[in-house]
Amino acid sequence: MKKTMVFLIILALLLSACSGSVTAPITAAQEETTSTNASTGAAAETNTVNTGAESAPEALAEHCLEDLDPAFSAGVRPGDVVVAGENFGCGSSREHAPLAIRAAGTGCVVARSFARIFYRNAINVGLPILECPAAVDDAEAGHRLEVDLEAGIVRNLDTGRVHQAEPYPPFMMDIVRAGGLVPYTRARLARQTEDS
Repeated sequence: MKKTMVFLIILALLLSACSGSVTAPITAAQEETTSTNASTGAAAETNTVNTGAESAPEALAEHCLEDLDPAFSAGVRPGDVVVAGENFGCGSSREHAPLAIRAAGTGCVVARSFARIFYRNAINVGLPILECPAAVDDAEAGHRLEVDLEAGIVRNLDTGRVHQAEPYPPFMMDIVRAGGLVPYTRARLARQTEDS
């Protein structure tokens, strides 16, 4: 018997114009450095050095989707579903966007479509996502959804309708279950070491 997860939609449908990219503010963890032009001795432009502290998942989660809904991070509950429109994640070329969404507590993103690099980054960080245009069209803020990633089924518990999406292939399901590509790879290497 396959387990399903129940999620609550907390946002209105996201439009493709709201790309889903996540921004983090400049923090004290960013250090400013000044270099000097060797030939003239004049100070060069100030560069910002990213020390990584603002990339911590918890810090990213605080600012998740804040351009769209400033109260998102305060209102999201573990396991909630984000329902989105076309090309969700367009403009987010790094793993920070799906990492922030996952760290905020989102259990799954169901969208009409995803930007390709966002799709791959979401799988790599272990954020379950599913393309299902019919489920998006059927959903309203506050509806309860039951999502079965293995079967590709999205069931709207409020309307009673069931929508079929493309299920994950087994290897992608294994990556998501492991929490992302890095934990998946570590576990595989550990098993290989034990078998040797």
